Amino acid sequence: MRLLKTTFHPDVSPVDITPESELKLVVRHAARAIVIKGEKILLLYTERYHDYSLPGGGIDEGEDAIEGLKRELGEETGATGVHNIVAFARYDEFRPSYKPDADIVHMVSYCYVCDIDKELGETAYESYEVNNGMKPLWVNIHDAIDHNEAVIINSDKKGLSIERETFMLKVIAQELVAKS
Repeated sequence: MRLLKTTFHPDVSPVDITPESELKLVVRHAARAIVIKGEKILLLYTERYHDYSLPGGGIDEGEDAIEGLKRELGEETGATGVHNIVAFARYDEFRPSYKPDADIVHMVSYCYVCDIDKELGETAYESYEVNNGMKPLWVNIHDAIDHNEAVIINSDKKGLSIERETFMLKVIAQELVAKS
């Protein structure tokens, strides 16, 4: 899968991930879904951060990326009948860990274009997702980009992933939506 971008959080330096570094690095793999209908894209709106993101998340141990994609898409949006799955691109980021078992997280996001059944079913959010006010929405991709860019500029409560999500939405709009 093609690598689109590698980013470093301001608190992480490329030197921090060298073998000589004493910092502990963990790698987290995630699968993210790109579901498009014309200029609309299925996204997650998170009330806490006031942003839009691609549905998806961590790939569980023993799962491959496609299994993780289907599970996460179903849990977060209620999507069923996930099919026509095509690898799109990867986005890597290095950021501080908020868990005690590591200093730095290398997040590897595998993004896939796919289709789903027409109707969304019930979601199965984890408690933190409920507390963050997550909900699936079909949004015009250009409106979502404009919205996230405004949050990046104006909000002090933005989440760690908004730069990744906005970058990905711009690439998707350019490469996939412009062609539809």
